[in-house]
Amino acid sequence: MRTLCVLLVLRAVVSFRSVPRILDLLRTQALLCVSWVPHFTSVINWTLRVGLGLLRQVAPISQPWVAIIDHSIDVGTKKALVVLRVPLEALSQRGAAIQLGDCECIGLTVAETVNGETVALHLEEIFTRSGTPVAITKDCDATLQKGVRLWMEKAHAAVPVIEDIGHVMAGALKAQFENTSNYKRFTTLAAKAAKSLRQTELAFLIAPKLRSKGRFLSIGKLACWGEKMLGALAVTGRARKGSPLAKLRAALPGFLALRPFVEHFASTAVTVSHVMETLKNKGLDRSTYEQCWQLLQQLPANSTVKQRLDEWLSRHIEIQRQLTSLPLVVSSDIVESLFGNFKHILERSPQADMNRTTLLIPALCGNPDETTISSALGHALHRDLITWEQENIPSTMRKKREAFFAHDRSQKAGNS
Repeated sequence: MRTLCVLLVLRAVVSFRSVPRILDLLRTQALLCVSWVPHFTSVINWTLRVGLGLLRQVAPISQPWVAIIDHSIDVGTKKALVVLRVPLEALSQRGAAIQLGDCECIGLTVAETVNGETVALHLEEIFTRSGTPVAITKDCDATLQKGVRLWMEKAHAAVPVIEDIGHVMAGALKAQFENTSNYKRFTTLAAKAAKSLRQTELAFLIAPKLRSKGRFLSIGKLACWGEKMLGALAVTGRARKGSPLAKLRAALPGFLALRPFVEHFASTAVTVSHVMETLKNKGLDRSTYEQCWQLLQQLPANSTVKQRLDEWLSRHIEIQRQLTSLPLVVSSDIVESLFGNFKHILERSPQADMNRTTLLIPALCGNPDETTISSALGHALHRDLITWEQENIPSTMRKKREAFFAHDRSQKAGNS
């Protein structure tokens, strides 16, 4: 029963509260042979115990592996540091971008104070249990960079660091375009057009919304939109009054004057997209290096993106040559995918805060089967779950709220 409940959460991706309802429905309508249906709180505890048990079973492995590390975006007042272990051969075996089934979560820490020193301490503890990776893949975050450097200094380890290609390219696009007057004019027109076209029959032509953080990670969508708008607006003659073309021209005044910039911007973004698609799906080896170098030649000689990509390729192909003949994982997107899956579950809770549910993260990695789940449950009892929460999640928003109103009678039921 415990295994079935956990698998419903992990594989069927249903909420904790839905598991008992599904089991009860199957028992009454499909004659499922179960004598009892657990409460949803039991399902939560079992699933989190699996995550804790998997963390407790982390040990060194004989095959070489890469550590992928990243911080989550703030949830409440806390951040989670996650370290994944990916065998070097995972990319070549799959023949495509790695998936969560290829990964093992070997480290998970939650903290309100995050700096280079704390990251280094966490990495020391994690790598003591798991062994030392042959390389570390991370994004360009300064905190992670400092933490990795301090850990290597203390451990006297010279581990190659692989900078995530997505963040490197986003930084290059930002450096080349963000402060130019044409880019500012382009994004201003796109924002104004969105306001005028929203809730109209032309709402489907609104520019893709850029996120406030890391907007250049998805800037290619905006570039493609701009290129399509050039084609839509480049119609000779006067548009009929009230026609879609007339409305679009009114929403984007002077847009065609930006044609040289938009075409250059779109061309650069498309080239970057092709490079990242190649490296994220196939990894970096001599073959993909040559493919990306050929794509690089499509950019102007003075392009900041071209210069940074050329530098990144030269540095990382040397790392790949020294480490292995296999394709090298050069993207940390898998951690973002993991956080996305976790937050999809977290958002169902009325308390949007990092709490003990972070233990779900290790359970979302790999391909847990009945044997794995049973073993993990045996390595983490319920009292271990309570102890872990007290040591790692000393305060949540709910606990702070309860403590704050503990002596306030006006907040208790039956008082006005």
